[in-house]
Amino acid sequence: MMHSQENKGESKNALEKDIHTDFQKEMTYGDYLQLDKILSSQVMQSTHHDEMLFIIIHQVSELWMKQIRHELTAAMESIRNQELEPAFKMFSRVSRIQQQLIKSWDVLSTLTPADYMQFREKLGHSSGFQSYQNRLIEFTLGYKNSHVLAVYQHEPELYGQMTSALQAPSIYDASIMAMAERGLSIDPKCLNRDWSEPYQPNESVEQAWLTVYRNVNQYWDLYELAEKLVDIASQQQQWRFNHMTTVERIIGQKQGTGGSSGVMYLRRALDHRFFPELWSLRTLL
Repeated sequence: MMHSQENKGESKNALEKDIHTDFQKEMTYGDYLQLDKILSSQVMQSTHHDEMLFIIIHQVSELWMKQIRHELTAAMESIRNQELEPAFKMFSRVSRIQQQLIKSWDVLSTLTPADYMQFREKLGHSSGFQSYQNRLIEFTLGYKNSHVLAVYQHEPELYGQMTSALQAPSIYDASIMAMAERGLSIDPKCLNRDWSEPYQPNESVEQAWLTVYRNVNQYWDLYELAEKLVDIASQQQQWRFNHMTTVERIIGQKQGTGGSSGVMYLRRALDHRFFPELWSLRTLL
């Protein structure tokens, strides 16, 4: 009886394995990537030829932002666990993705003002200003702004996600904590503060990074972490700048479709600098 039950169990496992294998054999490229969903999601609101470009550019950007969030989340976990080296690959990937996003503005700039005006009114109140993924990336990088949450109040689940991200430490906060864990002197105010507030430069953080840069052999992993962060910050600023110039090229000084001030808002965002001490220390070296 025991032998018979074992045979039945083996037969069941073999059948399940065959079903799984057969499904994999039948899966096509389109099935795996769910291309039917992706390629049917470009729903034009006008008959103008260039609206397709406008939709695809923004959809592709959102997909890349999803990957950036995926990488930054994993990098944050690595830093918290004092395992910095795995984060370096993730940061390098983020930087390469940022380069793709930067180049996308070059493609969108082929949309002329006259072309855009043919379908702009069809966008209603939708605006890139409302991109919650871009906000989550900025929150993760430390650019906190509680005022932007009002845009998402009508979506409770998303609003909760945004609020949690606003109140969580940024990847720069995690990096500062990593320095403290390594014995570098950090002002306690930087290690236990209101994470929803914008980060303010602190002399102890600047001095800690200076120590890292002056003793690269001793703190090589922290030094590499700092340079990866600077790379991401540089790319993010370039993305912001190209965004601003592309918008100005297409709509000039007009108000944004979502009610933002358009180019003026984007220009003000350029005044913000991610990871400030990683820039100021260069003058002191």
